[in-house]
Amino acid sequence: MAEQHKEEAVKESLMDKISDKLHGRGDGSSSSSDSDDERSSASAAAAVKAKIYRLFGREKPVHSVLGGGKPADLFLWRNKRISGGVLAGATAIWLLFEVMDYHLLTLLCHCLILTLAILFLWSNASTFVNKSPPNIPEVKIPEDLAVNVARSLRYELNKGFATLREIGRGHDLKKFLIVIAGLWILSVLGSSCNFLTLCYIVFMVLYTVPVLYEKYEDKVDAFGEKAMVELKKYYAIFDEKCLSKIPKGPSKDKKQH
Repeated sequence: MAEQHKEEAVKESLMDKISDKLHGRGDGSSSSSDSDDERSSASAAAAVKAKIYRLFGREKPVHSVLGGGKPADLFLWRNKRISGGVLAGATAIWLLFEVMDYHLLTLLCHCLILTLAILFLWSNASTFVNKSPPNIPEVKIPEDLAVNVARSLRYELNKGFATLREIGRGHDLKKFLIVIAGLWILSVLGSSCNFLTLCYIVFMVLYTVPVLYEKYEDKVDAFGEKAMVELKKYYAIFDEKCLSKIPKGPSKDKKQH
């Protein structure tokens, strides 16, 4: 009897192990099928995102396009208090110089006079009232910062000069037309307003257009796709009727032969 009980116990333990293995395999297969479904859905979502038209061929989010970091946070109103303060300061400067006809040199001189007078009187009065004099910080421009700014400015200027040189050589008609149109628009704006007002308009555009575009991104991209299709259609007609009839000089290969 004892041997029968032992055999039955061994059989039950073997059956339990077999059932556990079977359940484990079933769970693994279900988990693998779930992971496969998740991967397929993720790949399908990525394919759909890839097919969506983005303005100017943009692949990164707006925050990354603006450079990321604090400047992008400022333009996209991540911190409304700081962004509102900068906007109020820029508006106050524009009102001072444009509406009230204040001059930049006069403003700088008046601010320096007021600051130096307050510090001078405070430093001399501190000996009579037994208080510590003001702690005036030592302001220095770091050498690394100045070098980096000069290098970036030099790089952008050289890039602009290279673009102008390439356009002047007549190799890219499309880029030539775009640059001419942009310069003409700037000349019209320059004739209707002065430089400070133009800078303020550009500042307001940077402060409003990115945040509105980020909010209504899908609608703007859909409208931009339709507009680009129409522009390409009209450009093809213009190229066929006008640009293709313009005589072109010999190519580089013909010149070499």
